Amino acid sequence: MNQPTFEQLPAMVSLLLEKVESLERTLMGLHSLNSSEELLTVDQTAEFLKLSVPTLYSKVSRGEIPVSKPGKRLYFKKSELLKWVTEGRKSTFNELNHASSNFIVPGRLRCIRRIKK
Repeated sequence: MNQPTFEQLPAMVSLLLEKVESLERTLMGLHSLNSSEELLTVDQTAEFLKLSVPTLYSKVSRGEIPVSKPGKRLYFKKSELLKWVTEGRKSTFNELNHASSNFIVPGRLRCIRRIKK
Protein backbone atom coordinates (compact mmCIF):
# COMPACT_ATOMS: atom_id res chain seq x y z
CA MET A 1 0.00 0.00 0.00
CA ASN A 2 1.26 3.48 -0.87
CA GLN A 3 1.95 6.02 1.85
CA PRO A 4 -0.95 8.49 2.06
CA THR A 5 -0.26 12.11 1.40
CA PHE A 6 -1.09 14.82 3.90
CA GLU A 7 -4.10 15.83 1.79
CA GLN A 8 -5.48 12.26 1.85
CA LEU A 9 -5.33 11.89 5.66
CA PRO A 10 -8.71 13.51 6.51
CA ALA A 11 -10.53 11.27 4.04
CA MET A 12 -8.71 8.17 5.31
CA VAL A 13 -9.45 9.01 8.95
CA SER A 14 -13.11 9.52 8.05
CA LEU A 15 -13.20 6.14 6.29
CA LEU A 16 -11.57 4.46 9.29
CA LEU A 17 -14.12 6.01 11.66
CA GLU A 18 -16.99 4.75 9.48
CA LYS A 19 -15.54 1.24 9.51
CA VAL A 20 -15.03 1.27 13.29
CA GLU A 21 -18.60 2.48 13.83
CA SER A 22 -19.87 -0.25 11.51
CA LEU A 23 -17.93 -2.86 13.48
CA GLU A 24 -19.32 -1.51 16.76
CA ARG A 25 -22.89 -1.73 15.46
CA THR A 26 -22.28 -5.30 14.28
CA LEU A 27 -20.76 -6.35 17.61
CA MET A 28 -23.57 -4.74 19.59
CA GLY A 29 -26.10 -6.58 17.43
CA LEU A 30 -24.32 -9.89 18.03
CA HIS A 31 -24.15 -9.20 21.75
CA SER A 32 -27.86 -8.58 21.98
CA LEU A 33 -28.60 -11.74 19.98
CA ASN A 34 -26.31 -13.88 22.14
CA SER A 35 -27.33 -12.41 25.46
CA SER A 36 -27.41 -15.54 27.60
CA GLU A 37 -28.64 -13.71 30.71
CA GLU A 38 -31.86 -12.85 28.94
CA LEU A 39 -34.99 -13.81 30.90
CA LEU A 40 -37.64 -15.68 28.94
CA THR A 41 -41.36 -16.04 29.63
CA VAL A 42 -43.19 -19.36 29.47
CA ASP A 43 -44.21 -18.85 25.84
CA GLN A 44 -40.70 -17.73 24.81
CA THR A 45 -39.15 -20.70 26.61
CA ALA A 46 -41.55 -23.16 25.02
CA GLU A 47 -40.69 -21.74 21.60
CA PHE A 48 -36.94 -21.72 22.38
CA LEU A 49 -36.97 -25.37 23.51
CA LYS A 50 -39.46 -26.43 20.83
CA LEU A 51 -41.86 -27.75 23.50
CA SER A 52 -45.56 -27.20 24.00
CA VAL A 53 -46.56 -24.96 26.90
CA PRO A 54 -48.27 -27.84 28.79
CA THR A 55 -45.11 -29.97 28.44
CA LEU A 56 -43.05 -27.08 29.80
CA TYR A 57 -45.39 -26.72 32.79
CA SER A 58 -45.08 -30.48 33.42
CA LYS A 59 -41.30 -30.25 33.46
CA VAL A 60 -41.49 -27.31 35.87
CA SER A 61 -43.85 -29.12 38.25
CA ARG A 62 -41.58 -32.20 38.28
CA GLY A 63 -38.53 -30.00 38.94
CA GLU A 64 -36.81 -31.12 35.72
CA ILE A 65 -36.02 -27.68 34.36
CA PRO A 66 -34.36 -24.62 35.96
CA VAL A 67 -36.89 -21.88 36.65
CA SER A 68 -37.36 -18.72 38.74
CA LYS A 69 -40.73 -17.84 40.20
CA PRO A 70 -40.88 -14.37 41.75
CA GLY A 71 -44.55 -14.10 42.61
CA LYS A 72 -46.99 -15.79 40.25
CA ARG A 73 -44.96 -15.74 37.04
CA LEU A 74 -42.33 -18.13 35.78
CA TYR A 75 -39.06 -16.89 34.24
CA PHE A 76 -36.26 -18.85 32.64
CA LYS A 77 -32.65 -17.74 32.13
CA LYS A 78 -31.48 -18.52 28.63
CA SER A 79 -28.00 -19.49 29.89
CA GLU A 80 -29.47 -21.98 32.39
CA LEU A 81 -31.68 -23.49 29.68
CA LEU A 82 -28.71 -23.94 27.36
CA LYS A 83 -26.75 -25.60 30.17
CA TRP A 84 -29.74 -27.84 30.98
CA VAL A 85 -30.04 -28.93 27.34
CA THR A 86 -26.32 -29.67 26.95
CA GLU A 87 -26.14 -31.62 30.23
CA GLY A 88 -28.79 -33.97 28.86
CA ARG A 89 -26.48 -34.98 26.03
CA LYS A 90 -26.10 -38.73 25.50
CA SER A 91 -22.54 -40.06 25.26
CA THR A 92 -21.40 -41.78 22.08
CA PHE A 93 -20.33 -45.43 22.07
CA ASN A 94 -16.67 -44.39 21.73
CA GLU A 95 -16.94 -42.00 24.70
CA LEU A 96 -18.54 -44.72 26.84
CA ASN A 97 -15.93 -47.26 25.74
CA HIS A 98 -13.10 -44.86 26.63
CA ALA A 99 -14.65 -44.06 30.01
CA SER A 100 -15.14 -47.74 30.83
CA SER A 101 -11.51 -48.52 30.00
CA ASN A 102 -10.54 -46.22 32.88
CA PHE A 103 -12.48 -48.44 35.31
CA ILE A 104 -11.03 -51.75 34.19
CA VAL A 105 -7.64 -52.36 35.74
CA PRO A 106 -5.95 -55.53 34.43
CA GLY A 107 -4.57 -56.59 37.84
CA ARG A 108 -7.93 -56.25 39.54
CA LEU A 109 -9.63 -58.30 36.86
CA ARG A 110 -7.42 -61.31 37.75
CA CYS A 111 -8.32 -60.88 41.43
CA ILE A 112 -12.03 -60.91 40.60
CA ARG A 113 -11.62 -64.10 38.54
CA ARG A 114 -9.83 -65.85 41.43
CA ILE A 115 -12.60 -64.95 43.84
CA LYS A 116 -15.28 -66.32 41.51
CA LYS A 117 -13.51 -69.71 41.16
